[in-house]
Amino acid sequence: MTSDYTPQPEVVYPPPPAGNKQGVAIAALVLGILNLAAWCLPICGFPMSVAGIITGIIGLKSSSRGMAIAGLVLSAIGLILSAFNALVGVFLFTQGVFDGQNFNFQNFLP
Repeated sequence: MTSDYTPQPEVVYPPPPAGNKQGVAIAALVLGILNLAAWCLPICGFPMSVAGIITGIIGLKSSSRGMAIAGLVLSAIGLILSAFNALVGVFLFTQGVFDGQNFNFQNFLP
């Protein structure tokens, strides 16, 4: 009993191109856009902006360099806004505006 079974040739896929980090550039852009909404809470704004800056720097080596630069710029703006917001919050806290019990929004209205 002979078998005429011939195995099919193995399909070899080419490896993905090395150095193309397009996903990192997209992540930098998304983090930068989200950071513009999260800067008002420094506890969210600082880590998100640092992550956006790091992914933006890594994404500069990708084919989507424009998205990485945009994410880097937006994350830097968010970092500056977060730092300013944190400094204003510390200043107002040291002035007794946020004493926790007698907070009044009327102090901020003209």
